[in-house]
Amino acid sequence: MNKAAKERVLLVTGMSGAGKTSALKALEDLGYEAVDNMPLSLVKNLVASGQQSFAAAGLLRPIAIGIDIRTRDFGVEAFSQQVNSLITRSGIDAKVLFLDCDNDELRRRYATTRHRHPLAQDRPVSDGIEHERRLVGAIRDHADVAIDTSGLGPGDLKRILQGHFRVSDEQNLGVFVTSFSYRQGLPREADLVFDVRFLANPHYDPALKTLTGRDKPVAAFIGNDEGFDGFFERLTAFLQPLLPRYAAEGKSYLTIAVGCTGGQHRSVFVAEKLKAWLDEKGQRVHLHHRDLNRAVDG
Repeated sequence: MNKAAKERVLLVTGMSGAGKTSALKALEDLGYEAVDNMPLSLVKNLVASGQQSFAAAGLLRPIAIGIDIRTRDFGVEAFSQQVNSLITRSGIDAKVLFLDCDNDELRRRYATTRHRHPLAQDRPVSDGIEHERRLVGAIRDHADVAIDTSGLGPGDLKRILQGHFRVSDEQNLGVFVTSFSYRQGLPREADLVFDVRFLANPHYDPALKTLTGRDKPVAAFIGNDEGFDGFFERLTAFLQPLLPRYAAEGKSYLTIAVGCTGGQHRSVFVAEKLKAWLDEKGQRVHLHHRDLNRAVDG
């Protein structure tokens, strides 16, 4: 085993119903060995046996361990002790992933699945959610990565997990650029949000209304706005020094969201331009237009 290599251990926890099972499945697809509901007292033994098998095989396969309030001997203090024990152990790179979700969506998920909340067997689900949030709040505050799964589909969650916890040894910062509609709400995973509703709106031109920011006539219309060139120049000048600083601080994944009224014209065009600029800089970048198919106003 390479002396510089460390076994990667990811402790996956969070609010019940926030997507721990889906996250573990996604991480397994990404190359992790996934173990769910491991008693806290056995985590050290699991990691130790993993190190021995990795050393014998001459390879490092990361492991993701699911732990939550249903786990035997779970407690915030016990969890923190396990994390500290792993962090200080030689040859281990341990991180904590906390999955969260807003209370309204958690209630809807429990109503849909008809499952009981583990802390509200004979009480309303909302009581169990509030109680659990008080119990695990300290863990969220100290997690390496916290992901709010409200409104996220399985594909969205997997993309975010891949950005943060890819198995590849590649160390450069990954950037995800998404356009969105303000009518549909802010992307919860966004690190930086830019509002481009000040740009000329193609929606009011009958010839452009049904097109998108990917189409050349719309691109020309927005690009000819006298305020666009100055805005985009300042935007890239703002981002350029930030990217290496984010990477230097250990951030592996940055989400940049660009929004307009309907997510069809202006935000799509600017997101496309931003993606092209990042490509030119040699940045690892992915692009998505969240609300393009349901947009009604640019």
